[in-house]
Amino acid sequence: MIAKVEIFTKFACPFCYRAKTLLDNKGVAYDERDASGGAVREDMLARSNGRTTVPQIFINGHHVGGCDDLFDLEAAGKLDPLLAGTD
Repeated sequence: MIAKVEIFTKFACPFCYRAKTLLDNKGVAYDERDASGGAVREDMLARSNGRTTVPQIFINGHHVGGCDDLFDLEAAGKLDPLLAGTD
C-alpha cells in the first residue's frame, strides 16, 4: 500500500521545509495544502484538534502531528512502517 500523505504548510516556514525534505528524501509523494487562511486552515484546525502551528501532517488520514513529531517517528523507526501501511 502506498500511503496518502497530506501536509498543511505556509510559505517560507522552515519547519515545513524540514518535514517536506524528509518526505522527499524518502521518495514519498504528498499533497501539500496552503494553510495560510480560509477553508484550508479551518480544515487543518478541525482535523488536528485545534493545532495552529504548521506543518500539520496526516498519513492515511491519521494525524501524526508536526515536524518534530515526524522526525520522532523517523528516529524511533516507526515512520517507514506507517508509510508502508504496516504499522
